[in-house]
Amino acid sequence: MSLIETYTRGRVMHDADSHIMETHGWLEPYADPGIRDKIRPLYLGGAGAIAREAVDEATQRAADEARIAALEADVMRAKGWSALGATDKTERSRALDRLGFDSQLVFATFAATQFVSDDPELLYGGTRALNRAMTDFCADDRRLLPVGFVPLRDPELAANEVEYALELGVAAIQVPSTPGRDFSPTHPDYDGVWARLQEADRPFVLHIGGGGRGLHRNYHENGMPKPSDFLGGGENVRAKDYMVIGQSPENFLSCLILDGLFDRYPRLRGGSIEQGALWIVPWLYRLDLALGFAKTEPILRSLSMKPSEFVHGRLWFTPFPDEPVGWMIEQCGDDVLLFSSDYPHPEGTRDPVGRFERTMEGVGTNARDRFYQHNFEAMMGSGLG
Repeated sequence: MSLIETYTRGRVMHDADSHIMETHGWLEPYADPGIRDKIRPLYLGGAGAIAREAVDEATQRAADEARIAALEADVMRAKGWSALGATDKTERSRALDRLGFDSQLVFATFAATQFVSDDPELLYGGTRALNRAMTDFCADDRRLLPVGFVPLRDPELAANEVEYALELGVAAIQVPSTPGRDFSPTHPDYDGVWARLQEADRPFVLHIGGGGRGLHRNYHENGMPKPSDFLGGGENVRAKDYMVIGQSPENFLSCLILDGLFDRYPRLRGGSIEQGALWIVPWLYRLDLALGFAKTEPILRSLSMKPSEFVHGRLWFTPFPDEPVGWMIEQCGDDVLLFSSDYPHPEGTRDPVGRFERTMEGVGTNARDRFYQHNFEAMMGSGLG
């Protein structure tokens, strides 16, 4: 297949967000025997019947080259479990051949719901199983970059699982954008997590869903018919949820910066994925306004640079399609935004490149190259292999 036949039309592009669509029984074989029976069955809510039908269809088409070829011919059309490579890693490589992305970060969609718990044995046993599953899915194609997951509930156990996930070969590690049970993520007890990521030259990433419920559920109890999922993917985001989607990563990253974590770990890097980027424009201003508290907060006086300056070269963000990328580059610089497709979730749309390009009138070649390629490479470090 020539480059011109791919979705990217031969342009070098890295995709900062894609997903596996898990199926029933996918996670359990990767769990240690002592924890396997504790892992909850995969729950897909109202999507359960649709998922079963889509998985059945994917299984049937495995021996039908004509059906696979039809999906390849219009690879962005089918979404969810019906998409090429949503559940099967061999298919996923064929999807990437057609998409043309030079690499693709791969996240789980539902699996963490099977083991999130106050029981540390289940929580971290499930974490280990998920990281094995993710690295196995991506093992046969260097373009697929597995994202590990490590909850910050217990500092020592979290550090152990970061080490194990890195040994497995994860390209990045997703952490929740909420504090652990007792401490801020900047507490010295978590130094084992941040030090190991810095040493390994791998980024941490935040992702939608990692901050718990952003909007209080009672705001949806308004006496009106319940709206359907605004985006239609795994995150169940509606219009009012979208309005607060950046609050959790903003809180998390503000605390990392203002508590001096990036001075303690100057080579630590991270990304905020599938949580929009429009919010970072006023956030950068507010970060520097926070220095007004320096008279009563000594840690602020000890920072080596202005808070907003820690963002550049340390943190990156994926806009949603149709957010004004050109304007955001003008406001924030061309070194903080990343392209993402969210494949195969429908919220990424059937033409994410086209959607972004329509917002980038007047953006020069160098800035576009940073958006599609160089910023991702800077964030990933050795995670690109």
